[in-house]
Amino acid sequence: MIMKVLRALLVLTVLLAVFILGGRLLYPLPDISDRAESLALPVDDSTYLGAFAKRIGADHPGKTGVMSLEAGPDALAARIALAEAAERSIDSQYYIWSDDTSGILLMDALYRAAERGAKVRLLLDDNGVPGMDAYMAAMNSHENFDIRLFNPSTVRSPKLMGYTLDFFRMNRRMHNKSFVVDGVAAIIGGRNVGDEYFKVGQDSFYVDLDVLATGKVVRETEEVFDAYWNSQSVYGVEKVIDGNGDLPGFQARVEEIVQGQDAKDFFGESIATMERFRPETARLEWTDVQLIADDPVKGLGTARPDQLTVVKLAEILRQTTSRLDLVSAYFVPGKLGVEVFGDLAMGGKQVNILTNALNTTDVLMVHSGYSKYRRALLEAGVDLFELKLRGGLPAVPAKQLRPFGLSGASLHAKTFAMDDERLFIGSFNFDPRSAQLNCEMGYLIDSPAMAKRISRAFDRGVPGVSYQPVLTVEGKMAWIEQNPEGEMKIYQEEPGATWFQQIAIVVIGVFPVEWML
Repeated sequence: MIMKVLRALLVLTVLLAVFILGGRLLYPLPDISDRAESLALPVDDSTYLGAFAKRIGADHPGKTGVMSLEAGPDALAARIALAEAAERSIDSQYYIWSDDTSGILLMDALYRAAERGAKVRLLLDDNGVPGMDAYMAAMNSHENFDIRLFNPSTVRSPKLMGYTLDFFRMNRRMHNKSFVVDGVAAIIGGRNVGDEYFKVGQDSFYVDLDVLATGKVVRETEEVFDAYWNSQSVYGVEKVIDGNGDLPGFQARVEEIVQGQDAKDFFGESIATMERFRPETARLEWTDVQLIADDPVKGLGTARPDQLTVVKLAEILRQTTSRLDLVSAYFVPGKLGVEVFGDLAMGGKQVNILTNALNTTDVLMVHSGYSKYRRALLEAGVDLFELKLRGGLPAVPAKQLRPFGLSGASLHAKTFAMDDERLFIGSFNFDPRSAQLNCEMGYLIDSPAMAKRISRAFDRGVPGVSYQPVLTVEGKMAWIEQNPEGEMKIYQEEPGATWFQQIAIVVIGVFPVEWML
Protein backbone atom coordinates (compact mmCIF):
# COMPACT_ATOMS: atom_id res chain seq x y z
CA MET A 1 0.00 0.00 0.00
CA ILE A 2 2.77 2.40 0.94
CA MET A 3 4.63 1.60 -2.27
CA LYS A 4 1.53 2.38 -4.34
CA VAL A 5 1.17 5.72 -2.63
CA LEU A 6 4.85 6.52 -3.20
CA ARG A 7 4.58 5.55 -6.87
CA ALA A 8 1.51 7.74 -7.27
CA LEU A 9 3.31 10.67 -5.65
CA LEU A 10 6.31 10.10 -7.91
CA VAL A 11 4.12 10.06 -11.00
CA LEU A 12 2.35 13.25 -9.90
CA THR A 13 5.69 14.93 -9.21
CA VAL A 14 7.02 14.01 -12.65
CA LEU A 15 3.82 15.18 -14.37
CA LEU A 16 3.93 18.48 -12.46
CA ALA A 17 7.58 18.99 -13.38
CA VAL A 18 6.83 18.31 -17.06
CA PHE A 19 3.87 20.72 -16.90
CA ILE A 20 5.99 23.48 -15.34
CA LEU A 21 8.94 23.01 -17.70
CA GLY A 22 6.63 22.84 -20.71
CA GLY A 23 4.77 25.93 -19.57
CA ARG A 24 7.97 27.90 -19.10
CA LEU A 25 9.08 26.95 -22.60
CA LEU A 26 5.75 28.07 -24.05
CA TYR A 27 5.58 31.24 -21.95
CA PRO A 28 9.18 32.31 -21.29
CA LEU A 29 10.24 35.49 -19.57
CA PRO A 30 11.34 38.16 -22.08
CA ASP A 31 15.02 38.76 -22.71
CA ILE A 32 16.07 42.09 -21.19
CA SER A 33 19.82 41.56 -21.34
CA ASP A 34 20.32 44.39 -23.85
CA ARG A 35 18.04 46.91 -22.13
CA ALA A 36 19.62 50.34 -21.74
CA GLU A 37 19.72 51.90 -18.28
CA SER A 38 17.12 54.63 -17.70
CA LEU A 39 17.66 57.27 -15.02
CA ALA A 40 15.59 60.09 -13.54
CA LEU A 41 15.91 63.45 -15.24
CA PRO A 42 17.77 66.12 -13.27
CA VAL A 43 15.79 68.99 -11.79
CA ASP A 44 15.34 71.81 -14.29
CA ASP A 45 15.47 75.28 -12.69
CA SER A 46 13.43 76.74 -15.54
CA THR A 47 10.33 74.72 -14.62
CA TYR A 48 7.75 75.93 -12.13
CA LEU A 49 8.64 73.32 -9.50
CA GLY A 50 12.34 73.47 -10.36
CA ALA A 51 12.47 77.20 -9.66
CA PHE A 52 10.73 76.57 -6.35
CA ALA A 53 13.28 73.89 -5.44
CA LYS A 54 16.19 76.22 -6.20
CA ARG A 55 14.69 79.04 -4.17
CA ILE A 56 13.63 76.99 -1.17
CA GLY A 57 16.83 74.92 -1.15
CA ALA A 58 18.81 78.04 -0.32
CA ASP A 59 16.57 78.67 2.70
CA HIS A 60 16.68 75.05 4.00
CA PRO A 61 19.99 73.49 2.89
CA GLY A 62 20.18 69.74 3.46
CA LYS A 63 16.65 69.57 4.86
CA THR A 64 13.36 68.05 3.70
CA GLY A 65 9.95 69.73 3.89
CA VAL A 66 7.14 67.36 4.88
CA MET A 67 3.38 67.48 5.20
CA SER A 68 1.18 64.56 6.29
CA LEU A 69 -1.73 63.49 4.07
CA GLU A 70 -4.30 62.01 6.40
CA ALA A 71 -7.68 62.21 4.64
CA GLY A 72 -8.17 59.97 1.61
CA PRO A 73 -9.57 62.65 -0.73
CA ASP A 74 -6.66 64.95 0.19
CA ALA A 75 -4.19 62.19 -0.68
CA LEU A 76 -5.72 61.77 -4.14
CA ALA A 77 -6.02 65.54 -4.65
CA ALA A 78 -2.32 65.96 -3.83
CA ARG A 79 -1.30 63.41 -6.45
CA ILE A 80 -3.52 64.94 -9.14
CA ALA A 81 -2.34 68.47 -8.29
CA LEU A 82 1.29 67.42 -8.64
CA ALA A 83 0.59 65.61 -11.90
CA GLU A 84 -1.10 68.73 -13.25
CA ALA A 85 2.00 70.76 -12.31
CA ALA A 86 4.45 68.31 -13.93
CA GLU A 87 6.50 69.78 -16.77
CA ARG A 88 9.51 67.49 -16.94
CA SER A 89 8.89 64.09 -15.35
CA ILE A 90 6.70 61.82 -13.25
CA ASP A 91 8.22 58.68 -11.74
CA SER A 92 5.76 56.50 -9.83
CA GLN A 93 5.50 52.94 -8.49
CA TYR A 94 2.52 51.16 -6.93
CA TYR A 95 1.42 47.74 -5.80
CA ILE A 96 -2.25 48.21 -6.80
CA TRP A 97 -3.67 50.48 -9.48
CA SER A 98 -7.41 49.95 -9.91
CA ASP A 99 -9.73 50.52 -12.87
CA ASP A 100 -12.07 52.72 -10.84
CA THR A 101 -12.75 56.42 -10.37
CA SER A 102 -9.50 57.33 -8.61
CA GLY A 103 -7.37 54.99 -10.71
CA ILE A 104 -8.70 56.31 -14.02
CA LEU A 105 -8.55 59.97 -12.93
CA LEU A 106 -4.94 59.64 -11.86
CA MET A 107 -3.96 57.63 -14.94
CA ASP A 108 -5.57 60.31 -17.11
CA ALA A 109 -3.59 62.99 -15.24
CA LEU A 110 -0.38 61.09 -16.07
CA TYR A 111 -1.42 60.72 -19.71
CA ARG A 112 -2.14 64.44 -20.01
CA ALA A 113 1.27 65.17 -18.47
CA ALA A 114 2.87 62.96 -21.15
CA GLU A 115 0.88 64.84 -23.79
CA ARG A 116 2.38 68.11 -22.48
CA GLY A 117 5.87 66.66 -22.92
CA ALA A 118 6.66 65.31 -19.44
CA LYS A 119 8.43 61.94 -19.35
CA VAL A 120 6.29 59.51 -17.38
CA ARG A 121 7.69 56.29 -15.94
CA LEU A 122 5.15 54.09 -14.17
CA LEU A 123 6.24 50.91 -12.41
CA LEU A 124 3.39 48.63 -11.34
CA ASP A 125 3.26 45.29 -9.59
CA ASP A 126 1.63 42.89 -12.06
CA ASN A 127 -0.36 41.33 -9.24
CA GLY A 128 -2.32 44.54 -8.63
CA VAL A 129 -3.51 45.57 -12.10
CA PRO A 130 -6.21 43.04 -13.09
CA GLY A 131 -8.08 43.95 -16.27
CA MET A 132 -5.72 46.84 -17.05
CA ASP A 133 -3.68 45.29 -19.87
CA ALA A 134 -5.36 47.18 -22.73
CA TYR A 135 -5.07 50.51 -20.92
CA MET A 136 -1.46 49.95 -19.87
CA ALA A 137 -0.49 49.01 -23.43
CA ALA A 138 -2.22 52.14 -24.75
CA MET A 139 -0.38 54.40 -22.29
CA ASN A 140 2.89 52.63 -23.02
CA SER A 141 2.46 53.32 -26.74
CA HIS A 142 2.81 57.05 -26.10
CA GLU A 143 6.33 58.31 -26.81
CA ASN A 144 6.53 60.01 -23.40
CA PHE A 145 4.89 57.27 -21.32
CA ASP A 146 6.70 54.08 -20.27
CA ILE A 147 5.18 51.38 -18.08
CA ARG A 148 7.06 48.43 -16.61
CA LEU A 149 5.73 45.50 -14.60
CA PHE A 150 7.32 43.88 -11.55
CA ASN A 151 7.59 40.07 -11.66
CA PRO A 152 4.88 39.80 -14.32
CA SER A 153 2.95 36.72 -15.30
CA THR A 154 3.96 35.55 -18.74
CA VAL A 155 0.46 34.10 -19.09
CA ARG A 156 -1.91 37.05 -19.41
CA SER A 157 -5.15 35.07 -19.28
CA PRO A 158 -5.71 33.51 -16.88
CA LYS A 159 -2.95 35.46 -15.16
CA LEU A 160 -2.96 33.18 -12.12
CA MET A 161 -1.53 30.47 -14.36
CA GLY A 162 1.76 32.32 -14.00
CA TYR A 163 1.89 31.29 -10.34
CA THR A 164 1.60 27.66 -11.36
CA LEU A 165 4.53 27.97 -13.75
CA ASP A 166 6.81 30.19 -11.64
CA PHE A 167 5.44 30.37 -8.10
CA PHE A 168 8.54 31.41 -6.15
CA ARG A 169 9.31 34.32 -8.47
CA MET A 170 5.72 35.53 -8.65
CA ASN A 171 5.24 35.19 -4.91
CA ARG A 172 7.72 38.05 -4.52
CA ARG A 173 5.82 41.31 -5.03
CA MET A 174 6.65 45.03 -5.13
CA HIS A 175 4.61 46.69 -2.37
CA ASN A 176 6.35 50.09 -2.71
CA LYS A 177 4.26 53.24 -3.13
CA SER A 178 5.89 56.43 -4.39
CA PHE A 179 4.96 59.35 -6.63
CA VAL A 180 7.70 61.80 -7.69
CA VAL A 181 7.14 64.88 -9.91
CA ASP A 182 9.86 66.89 -11.68
CA GLY A 183 12.39 65.53 -9.20
CA VAL A 184 11.09 68.09 -6.69
CA ALA A 185 8.06 66.64 -4.87
CA ALA A 186 7.35 63.12 -3.64
CA ILE A 187 4.45 61.33 -1.99
CA ILE A 188 5.27 58.23 0.05
CA GLY A 189 3.00 56.16 2.25
CA GLY A 190 0.67 53.22 2.60
CA ARG A 191 -2.02 54.01 0.03
CA ASN A 192 -2.43 52.09 -3.20
CA VAL A 193 -4.35 53.69 -6.08
CA GLY A 194 -8.00 52.76 -5.70
CA ASP A 195 -11.26 54.24 -4.44
CA GLU A 196 -11.18 52.41 -1.11
CA TYR A 197 -7.80 53.99 -0.30
CA PHE A 198 -8.93 57.55 -1.12
CA LYS A 199 -12.50 57.30 0.18
CA VAL A 200 -13.92 58.11 -3.24
CA GLY A 201 -17.55 57.02 -3.50
CA GLN A 202 -16.94 54.56 -0.70
CA ASP A 203 -18.98 54.02 2.43
CA SER A 204 -16.38 51.46 3.54
CA PHE A 205 -12.78 52.49 3.14
CA TYR A 206 -9.27 51.87 4.41
CA VAL A 207 -7.66 54.07 7.04
CA ASP A 208 -4.22 55.06 5.78
CA LEU A 209 -1.46 57.68 5.92
CA ASP A 210 0.86 59.33 3.35
CA VAL A 211 3.41 62.13 3.46
CA LEU A 212 4.21 64.84 0.90
CA ALA A 213 7.91 65.72 0.78
CA THR A 214 10.23 68.12 -1.02
CA GLY A 215 13.92 68.81 -0.56
CA LYS A 216 16.89 66.53 0.11
CA VAL A 217 15.09 63.17 0.39
CA VAL A 218 13.40 63.48 -3.02
CA ARG A 219 16.68 62.92 -4.87
CA GLU A 220 17.23 59.76 -2.79
CA THR A 221 13.69 58.64 -3.58
CA GLU A 222 14.41 59.02 -7.30
CA GLU A 223 17.57 56.93 -6.90
CA VAL A 224 15.53 54.12 -5.31
CA PHE A 225 13.01 54.36 -8.13
CA ASP A 226 15.83 54.12 -10.70
CA ALA A 227 17.17 51.02 -8.96
CA TYR A 228 13.77 49.32 -9.20
CA TRP A 229 13.09 50.57 -12.74
CA ASN A 230 16.32 49.01 -13.98
CA SER A 231 16.18 45.86 -11.85
CA GLN A 232 16.09 42.33 -13.25
CA SER A 233 12.59 41.73 -11.83
CA VAL A 234 11.08 44.43 -14.05
CA TYR A 235 9.89 44.10 -17.66
CA GLY A 236 8.51 46.64 -20.11
CA VAL A 237 4.81 46.33 -20.92
CA GLU A 238 5.69 45.95 -24.60
CA LYS A 239 7.62 42.79 -23.68
CA VAL A 240 4.69 41.26 -21.82
CA ILE A 241 1.46 42.54 -23.41
CA ASP A 242 0.84 42.18 -27.15
CA GLY A 243 -0.36 45.10 -29.26
CA ASN A 244 -0.76 48.84 -28.72
CA GLY A 245 -3.73 48.60 -26.41
CA ASP A 246 -7.05 50.40 -26.60
CA LEU A 247 -6.59 54.17 -26.39
CA PRO A 248 -10.16 54.96 -27.58
CA GLY A 249 -11.43 52.56 -24.93
CA PHE A 250 -9.38 54.32 -22.27
CA GLN A 251 -10.60 57.73 -23.37
CA ALA A 252 -14.19 56.50 -23.31
CA ARG A 253 -13.58 55.14 -19.82
CA VAL A 254 -12.19 58.52 -18.73
CA GLU A 255 -15.29 60.29 -20.06
CA GLU A 256 -17.53 57.79 -18.30
CA ILE A 257 -15.68 58.31 -15.01
CA VAL A 258 -15.61 62.11 -15.29
CA GLN A 259 -19.36 62.20 -15.86
CA GLY A 260 -19.99 59.88 -12.92
CA GLN A 261 -21.25 61.12 -9.58
CA ASP A 262 -18.21 59.89 -7.65
CA ALA A 263 -15.85 62.05 -9.74
CA LYS A 264 -18.17 65.05 -9.55
CA ASP A 265 -18.35 64.70 -5.78
CA PHE A 266 -14.57 64.40 -5.52
CA PHE A 267 -13.80 67.42 -7.68
CA GLY A 268 -16.57 69.42 -6.08
CA GLU A 269 -15.02 68.87 -2.67
CA SER A 270 -11.34 68.88 -3.60
CA ILE A 271 -10.72 71.19 -6.55
CA ALA A 272 -10.58 74.29 -4.37
CA THR A 273 -8.03 72.70 -2.02
CA MET A 274 -5.70 71.12 -4.59
CA GLU A 275 -3.53 74.23 -4.65
CA ARG A 276 -2.47 73.70 -1.05
CA PHE A 277 -0.85 70.38 -1.92
CA ARG A 278 1.71 71.84 -4.29
CA PRO A 279 5.10 72.19 -2.56
CA GLU A 280 5.25 75.96 -3.02
CA THR A 281 1.91 76.47 -1.24
CA ALA A 282 1.90 73.54 1.20
CA ARG A 283 2.45 74.16 4.90
CA LEU A 284 5.69 72.24 5.23
CA GLU A 285 7.75 71.31 8.25
CA TRP A 286 11.47 71.38 7.41
CA THR A 287 13.44 68.63 9.09
CA ASP A 288 15.65 65.57 8.58
CA VAL A 289 14.17 62.58 6.74
CA GLN A 290 15.76 59.18 6.16
CA LEU A 291 14.60 57.00 3.28
CA ILE A 292 14.44 53.30 4.13
CA ALA A 293 13.90 50.80 1.32
CA ASP A 294 14.55 47.21 0.36
CA ASP A 295 17.15 46.62 -2.31
CA PRO A 296 15.29 45.51 -5.45
CA VAL A 297 17.30 42.27 -5.51
CA LYS A 298 14.78 41.17 -2.88
CA GLY A 299 12.46 40.60 -5.85
CA LEU A 300 14.92 37.94 -7.02
CA GLY A 301 15.24 36.38 -3.58
CA THR A 302 18.94 37.23 -3.32
CA ALA A 303 18.99 40.12 -0.83
CA ARG A 304 21.42 40.10 2.07
CA PRO A 305 20.13 40.93 5.57
CA ASP A 306 21.68 44.40 5.42
CA GLN A 307 19.66 45.11 2.24
CA LEU A 308 16.31 44.43 3.95
CA THR A 309 13.96 47.03 5.40
CA VAL A 310 12.99 44.72 8.28
CA VAL A 311 16.59 44.60 9.54
CA LYS A 312 16.97 48.38 9.28
CA LEU A 313 13.67 49.00 11.09
CA ALA A 314 14.52 46.51 13.85
CA GLU A 315 17.75 48.42 14.52
CA ILE A 316 15.82 51.70 14.64
CA LEU A 317 13.08 50.35 16.91
CA ARG A 318 15.65 49.08 19.40
CA GLN A 319 16.74 52.71 19.87
CA THR A 320 13.43 53.55 21.59
CA THR A 321 14.15 55.15 24.97
CA SER A 322 10.69 55.71 26.47
CA ARG A 323 7.71 55.06 24.19
CA LEU A 324 6.76 53.30 20.95
CA ASP A 325 3.35 53.70 19.26
CA LEU A 326 2.95 51.40 16.26
CA VAL A 327 0.12 50.98 13.74
CA SER A 328 0.17 48.01 11.37
CA ALA A 329 -2.81 46.79 9.35
CA TYR A 330 -1.37 43.30 8.95
CA PHE A 331 0.58 42.48 12.08
CA VAL A 332 2.34 39.12 12.35
CA PRO A 333 5.46 39.96 14.40
CA GLY A 334 7.17 36.57 14.24
CA LYS A 335 9.99 35.69 16.60
CA LEU A 336 12.02 38.78 15.69
CA GLY A 337 9.10 41.12 16.37
CA VAL A 338 8.24 39.46 19.68
CA GLU A 339 11.88 39.80 20.66
CA VAL A 340 12.16 43.48 19.67
CA PHE A 341 8.82 44.64 21.10
CA GLY A 342 9.04 42.34 24.12
CA ASP A 343 12.55 43.50 25.05
CA LEU A 344 11.42 47.13 24.86
CA ALA A 345 8.39 46.51 27.08
CA MET A 346 10.31 44.42 29.61
CA GLY A 347 12.94 47.14 29.64
CA GLY A 348 10.38 49.61 30.95
CA LYS A 349 9.39 51.26 27.68
CA GLN A 350 5.75 51.88 26.87
CA VAL A 351 4.85 49.86 23.77
CA ASN A 352 1.43 50.36 22.13
CA ILE A 353 0.44 48.44 19.00
CA LEU A 354 -2.76 48.92 16.98
CA THR A 355 -3.87 46.41 14.36
CA ASN A 356 -7.15 45.19 12.91
CA ALA A 357 -9.58 43.14 14.96
CA LEU A 358 -10.92 39.91 13.53
CA ASN A 359 -14.09 41.64 12.36
CA THR A 360 -12.22 44.43 10.53
CA THR A 361 -9.35 42.54 8.91
CA ASP A 362 -9.72 41.59 5.25
CA VAL A 363 -7.30 38.66 5.52
CA LEU A 364 -8.32 35.93 7.98
CA MET A 365 -5.02 34.09 7.51
CA VAL A 366 -3.06 37.13 8.69
CA HIS A 367 -5.19 37.41 11.83
CA SER A 368 -4.49 33.74 12.49
CA GLY A 369 -0.78 34.45 12.23
CA TYR A 370 -1.07 37.45 14.58
CA SER A 371 -3.08 35.53 17.18
CA LYS A 372 -0.21 33.04 17.62
CA TYR A 373 1.99 35.81 19.06
CA ARG A 374 -0.63 37.78 20.99
CA ARG A 375 -0.07 36.02 24.31
CA ALA A 376 3.72 36.32 24.18
CA LEU A 377 3.46 40.07 23.53
CA LEU A 378 1.00 40.57 26.37
CA GLU A 379 3.16 38.55 28.76
CA ALA A 380 6.09 40.82 27.89
CA GLY A 381 4.04 43.91 28.78
CA VAL A 382 3.08 45.15 25.31
CA ASP A 383 -0.28 46.95 25.10
CA LEU A 384 -2.30 45.67 22.13
CA PHE A 385 -5.32 47.33 20.53
CA GLU A 386 -7.54 45.82 17.82
CA LEU A 387 -9.57 48.25 15.72
CA LYS A 388 -13.24 47.25 15.85
CA LEU A 389 -16.01 47.78 13.33
CA ARG A 390 -16.80 51.43 12.81
CA GLY A 391 -20.42 51.14 13.93
CA GLY A 392 -19.57 52.35 17.41
CA LEU A 393 -17.22 55.16 16.41
CA PRO A 394 -19.31 58.31 15.84
CA ALA A 395 -19.39 59.10 19.58
CA VAL A 396 -15.59 59.54 19.60
CA PRO A 397 -14.57 63.11 18.70
CA ALA A 398 -12.81 63.20 15.30
CA LYS A 399 -9.96 65.32 16.67
CA GLN A 400 -9.07 62.50 19.06
CA LEU A 401 -8.72 60.04 16.19
CA ARG A 402 -6.23 61.98 14.11
CA PRO A 403 -3.89 61.34 12.40
CA PHE A 404 -5.49 57.97 11.60
CA GLY A 405 -9.05 59.21 11.07
CA LEU A 406 -10.24 55.92 12.54
CA SER A 407 -13.74 56.01 11.12
CA GLY A 408 -12.97 53.65 8.25
CA ALA A 409 -14.03 50.06 7.99
CA SER A 410 -10.52 48.63 8.07
CA LEU A 411 -7.04 49.77 9.07
CA HIS A 412 -4.45 49.91 6.28
CA ALA A 413 -1.88 52.36 7.69
CA LYS A 414 1.71 51.37 8.45
CA THR A 415 3.38 53.83 10.79
CA PHE A 416 5.10 54.12 14.13
CA ALA A 417 6.23 56.94 16.43
CA MET A 418 9.22 56.77 18.77
CA ASP A 419 9.69 58.78 21.95
CA ASP A 420 7.46 61.58 20.66
CA GLU A 421 10.39 62.54 18.42
CA ARG A 422 10.42 60.50 15.20
CA LEU A 423 7.90 58.63 13.09
CA PHE A 424 7.94 56.21 10.18
CA ILE A 425 5.42 56.40 7.32
CA GLY A 426 5.58 53.86 4.53
CA SER A 427 4.41 50.61 2.99
CA PHE A 428 5.93 48.15 5.47
CA ASN A 429 3.57 45.86 7.36
CA PHE A 430 5.07 44.10 10.35
CA ASP A 431 4.50 40.64 8.93
CA PRO A 432 6.62 37.93 7.27
CA ARG A 433 5.55 38.93 3.76
CA SER A 434 6.81 42.50 4.16
CA ALA A 435 9.90 41.23 5.95
CA GLN A 436 10.98 38.51 3.53
CA LEU A 437 8.96 38.56 0.28
CA ASN A 438 7.53 41.96 -0.66
CA CYS A 439 9.68 44.95 -1.53
CA GLU A 440 8.91 47.90 0.79
CA MET A 441 9.90 51.51 1.46
CA GLY A 442 9.15 54.47 3.73
CA TYR A 443 10.38 57.67 5.37
CA LEU A 444 11.73 57.98 8.92
CA ILE A 445 10.94 61.60 9.85
CA ASP A 446 12.38 63.67 12.70
CA SER A 447 9.23 65.50 13.80
CA PRO A 448 8.10 65.81 17.41
CA ALA A 449 4.88 67.44 16.19
CA MET A 450 3.92 64.51 13.94
CA ALA A 451 5.12 61.90 16.43
CA LYS A 452 3.12 63.41 19.28
CA ARG A 453 -0.05 63.34 17.18
CA ILE A 454 0.38 59.56 16.90
CA SER A 455 0.87 59.28 20.66
CA ARG A 456 -2.12 61.50 21.43
CA ALA A 457 -4.29 59.33 19.22
CA PHE A 458 -3.30 56.30 21.32
CA ASP A 459 -3.88 58.17 24.57
CA ARG A 460 -7.24 59.74 23.68
CA GLY A 461 -8.91 57.96 20.80
CA VAL A 462 -7.64 54.44 20.23
CA PRO A 463 -9.06 52.83 23.41
CA GLY A 464 -12.54 54.03 22.46
CA VAL A 465 -12.47 52.54 18.96
CA SER A 466 -10.79 49.23 19.66
CA TYR A 467 -10.83 46.05 21.67
CA GLN A 468 -7.92 45.70 24.06
CA PRO A 469 -6.75 42.10 24.55
CA VAL A 470 -5.46 41.36 28.05
CA LEU A 471 -4.49 38.41 30.23
CA THR A 472 -6.58 37.69 33.31
CA VAL A 473 -5.03 36.83 36.67
CA GLU A 474 -5.65 33.19 35.72
CA GLY A 475 -3.63 33.70 32.56
CA LYS A 476 -6.60 33.47 30.22
CA MET A 477 -7.23 35.73 27.22
CA ALA A 478 -9.92 38.42 27.50
CA TRP A 479 -10.87 41.51 25.50
CA ILE A 480 -11.91 44.84 27.00
CA GLU A 481 -14.25 47.17 25.12
CA GLN A 482 -14.73 50.72 26.37
CA ASN A 483 -18.05 52.43 25.57
CA PRO A 484 -18.45 56.22 25.14
CA GLU A 485 -19.48 56.58 28.79
CA GLY A 486 -16.26 54.95 29.94
CA GLU A 487 -17.91 51.70 31.00
CA MET A 488 -16.08 48.47 30.29
CA LYS A 489 -17.37 45.33 28.62
CA ILE A 490 -15.30 42.16 28.87
CA TYR A 491 -15.29 39.36 26.28
CA GLN A 492 -14.01 35.90 27.13
CA GLU A 493 -13.80 34.97 23.44
CA GLU A 494 -12.60 36.89 20.40
CA PRO A 495 -15.18 39.68 19.82
CA GLY A 496 -17.32 39.27 16.74
CA ALA A 497 -15.86 35.86 15.88
CA THR A 498 -18.15 33.21 14.48
CA TRP A 499 -17.60 29.55 15.31
CA PHE A 500 -16.37 29.04 11.76
CA GLN A 501 -13.80 31.83 12.11
CA GLN A 502 -12.56 30.54 15.45
CA ILE A 503 -12.10 27.06 14.03
CA ALA A 504 -10.48 28.45 10.87
CA ILE A 505 -7.96 30.46 12.91
CA VAL A 506 -6.91 27.32 14.79
CA VAL A 507 -6.71 25.19 11.66
CA ILE A 508 -4.74 27.77 9.69
CA GLY A 509 -2.32 28.08 12.59
CA VAL A 510 -1.44 24.41 12.28
CA PHE A 511 -0.18 24.70 8.72
CA PRO A 512 3.33 26.10 7.95
CA VAL A 513 2.07 29.11 5.97
CA GLU A 514 3.34 31.97 8.13
CA TRP A 515 6.19 32.77 5.70
CA MET A 516 3.54 33.67 3.09
CA LEU A 517 1.42 35.95 5.32
